Amino acid sequence: MKVLAIIQARLGSTRFPKKVMQKLGNKTIIQVLIERLSKTKLIDKIVVATTKSKIDNQLVNHIKCLKKEFFRGSENDLLDRYYKTAKIYKPNYVLRITADCPFIDPQIVDKVISSHLRNKNTITSNISVPTFPDGLDVEIFDFEILKKTWSKAKNEYDREHVTPYIKKNYKVNIFKNKKDFSSLRLTLDEPEDLEVLKNIYKYFNNKNTFLFEDIIRLYKKKPKIFELNSHIKRDEGSYMKKGQKLWKRAKKVIPSGNMFLSKNPETFLPKVWPSYFSRAKGVNVWDLENKKYIDTSLMSVGTNILGYANKRIDQKVKRAIEKSVASTLNCPEEVELCEKLVSMHKWSDMARLARTGGEINAISIRLSRAYTGKDKVAICGYHGWHDWYLSTNLKNKKNLDQHLFSNLKTEGVPNFLKSSIFQFSYNRIDQLKKIISENKDIGTIKMEVARNEKPNIKFLKEVREIANRNNIVLIFDECTSGFRETFGGLHLKYKVYPDLATFGKSLGNGYAITALIGKKEIMNKSLDTFISSTFWSERIGPVAALETLKIMEENKSWKTITSLGKRVKNKWENLARKYDIDATVKGLDAMPIILFKNHNLVYKTLISQEMLKSNYLASNSFYLSTMHNPKIIEKYFFNLDKVFKKIKISNLEKNPRKFLDTEICKSNISRMN
Repeated sequence: MKVLAIIQARLGSTRFPKKVMQKLGNKTIIQVLIERLSKTKLIDKIVVATTKSKIDNQLVNHIKCLKKEFFRGSENDLLDRYYKTAKIYKPNYVLRITADCPFIDPQIVDKVISSHLRNKNTITSNISVPTFPDGLDVEIFDFEILKKTWSKAKNEYDREHVTPYIKKNYKVNIFKNKKDFSSLRLTLDEPEDLEVLKNIYKYFNNKNTFLFEDIIRLYKKKPKIFELNSHIKRDEGSYMKKGQKLWKRAKKVIPSGNMFLSKNPETFLPKVWPSYFSRAKGVNVWDLENKKYIDTSLMSVGTNILGYANKRIDQKVKRAIEKSVASTLNCPEEVELCEKLVSMHKWSDMARLARTGGEINAISIRLSRAYTGKDKVAICGYHGWHDWYLSTNLKNKKNLDQHLFSNLKTEGVPNFLKSSIFQFSYNRIDQLKKIISENKDIGTIKMEVARNEKPNIKFLKEVREIANRNNIVLIFDECTSGFRETFGGLHLKYKVYPDLATFGKSLGNGYAITALIGKKEIMNKSLDTFISSTFWSERIGPVAALETLKIMEENKSWKTITSLGKRVKNKWENLARKYDIDATVKGLDAMPIILFKNHNLVYKTLISQEMLKSNYLASNSFYLSTMHNPKIIEKYFFNLDKVFKKIKISNLEKNPRKFLDTEICKSNISRMN
């Protein structure tokens, strides 16, 4: 056999799953491709090379129906799949065709083959220097070269894309078109591509006989048909990891791309951040391609103080699942958890459970308003996404800018809530006094005990006194600060006690559970208002929380992470001094943050970029866990030192973006108070 055409195809595409089974007229994409390829004169055999994955069973059955030959091999090692396919047929030459090119031109294919045979090259390609539309891709190489490449290529990218190693090590015969039409897209990577292909196919009456020249004439006659996918960059997918491809897909079906603002990859490293994880353990996170990273960033935004996938907690949860997480009756663990939380905070009498921070904070406000009969609230800090909190920005869209997130939008928040919430800055008792004096009907003060700043002397005590004098309910939001510097609420450290307190994040070490504790007379207002939700009664959250608290108490986890955090703060400050960088280190010891006076977002992006190259998930914040240890921190700073050196050079040259390979991350956290 002289020329073997291998069509690489699979249904597990990250960007567009099952794309080759999409229809053009009444035929599948791969059927159209095979029919067109069959019209060549110089190909001796066509074989579809797919994977052993179960998802490709459908493709294999389809190929059988088309009465074509196929081979099943490695899903990710495409080079191995190609070689093992070719090895069966022993051709002189292998023609590489991708299944996402349904409009392949048989005449161009024959011309590329003829050029290769005539010039006796090791590889001939019409894509190394693109002049043809994306989607008319043809490459041909000697079987012996494929065999050598298969044995020598070690790089993951080379094995995933078949020909890069050949092109780097052998002379390439470049086949060009006379005119450059490389900006046109006739390939199938995105849903927009499919619409363009359908419109073209429909124009030619769903007949599979048109050629490259016919498409160009159509382009000149009706260019609008080709506009829908013109924004997509050529070969973009070959350099994108699975995580970035999935993120691109996500943004088409999920508003903003994901469920949680703090995990948006564009706030770390746009177009590069791994975005999705396959598994996590300890302080390690594996991406969709099973690449391992050390998490020196958010640790799931502070939920995993005991590290990822704690064995003891997971075992408890698994046993609970086996017994069922829900039934017509209540789970007994919720009683035990509420008793535990109340016993840890002697000032409290009762507890309620929910699953998210926004929920538990909304419950606290409802109970406070029910108890006092007053709607107005003074707030200091970040308390979630519910209407009551976002209404702070109705009067002034920047009111909440200093409370963690900036530019929080209020569309959909009822306008009648405009004058119900008043914000004051942390450590500014004068602002709180002014609010109280100007608004006699304030019934609630809700605040974070601390986040980035420690309280000035007497600040928390004065807040408590103001609440007492004015019969105001004081609520401490400890969803973030709880269990980090104390076993329980941070307020225990300062010996200032609220009327209600909320807990979340680390309470279940990654499992969804939040809690509200408080004084009996306020908590019992639940009987006078409606507060209820089906999944507040499921079993997993309380089971996880009980075991989490048990381990924390045994290991004194808050002491460990506070000690580690102090080490991180100290080393950040030392690096800033070493390289003469104007930066401020803030935050609770167990969750420090470093802020650069100049070009903060640029340098935050640079840290993420450079540390990712060394397999660290890193940013300008570091949430410590008990699974971080001095050795991990030392290695982290060994790599971070090189980044700070680049920041210094950037400052000296007055070129902050000098070392940046991507666009600057988006801002979501303006500051933490």
